[in-house]
Amino acid sequence: MNDSGELAGRTVVVTGATRGCGRAIAVELGRLGATVYVTGRTTRDSASPINRPETIEETAELVDAAGGRGIAVRCDYTSVSDVDALRERIESEADGRVDILVDDIWGGDPFVDFASAYWESELETALSVVRNGLETHLIALHRLLPLVVAAGGLVLEVTDGDNEDYVGAGIPYYLVKSGIRSIGRALGTELAKHGCTGLTVTPGFLRSEAMLDHFGVTEQTWREAVDPTDPERAAFAVSETPHYLGRAVAALATDPEVGRHAGQVLASWTLMHTYGFTDLDGTRPDFGRWLAEVHAVGADPATVDASAFR
Repeated sequence: MNDSGELAGRTVVVTGATRGCGRAIAVELGRLGATVYVTGRTTRDSASPINRPETIEETAELVDAAGGRGIAVRCDYTSVSDVDALRERIESEADGRVDILVDDIWGGDPFVDFASAYWESELETALSVVRNGLETHLIALHRLLPLVVAAGGLVLEVTDGDNEDYVGAGIPYYLVKSGIRSIGRALGTELAKHGCTGLTVTPGFLRSEAMLDHFGVTEQTWREAVDPTDPERAAFAVSETPHYLGRAVAALATDPEVGRHAGQVLASWTLMHTYGFTDLDGTRPDFGRWLAEVHAVGADPATVDASAFR
């Protein structure tokens, strides 16, 4: 345990901490000495409907290895009773205080229909995206915000995208991600009344476990998936590991003036310019700049030096 870390003695809850950004955020906060409640649905004994191999126990062990204290707690955020049990455990073990709440629940992968027009999709499937991706955030906040307020703490909502542009991912997905941005803006105002800070963060093109599998590569071989002749694979050249956002969150969590960001939606690349951190490989991916200078103007990626955006 890193007792001398900047977050030593602090209690953190990360929802959706099984994989991706949630896992990396938990690890990076643990690296600073925090006690991290690693919450999610997939355990070594029980898989979630997403059916990925990563587990909350593995994340907790990574937090321990980084120098923090990881506490794995299975919690299905569609279940109020599960969240109540988590809250009761924190009240018992951590004096009823949560210094940092990172709200990173998703759970919509089995239900997202990217191929069909909304009116041609299954209604129940579409509603399941909203229930798993948005209602879960409301349930988590309703039950856990009192513990954050008690600590004068920080709440970070995690979404996809730093503006309201519709990028064609389907109405339910867009509703979820824009809804999370709206929650973060509202939290910025509501929590400030109680001496707390709330805002929203987003990664860029995320090199998550699932995305690596999608492209058939590993973290060691990911560059093999880059193809300048394919728009998606071309943009992959500016992708980032989940730890890039994890380090952004760590920077926010240790900023004594974090309140100046209240209510904002901040991207990993924006926070990189503010705080100067790097990704695991020492680069500074700027996906926002790629979107503005390549994607938005219809530039041919084959004529672009992608390394200039890292």
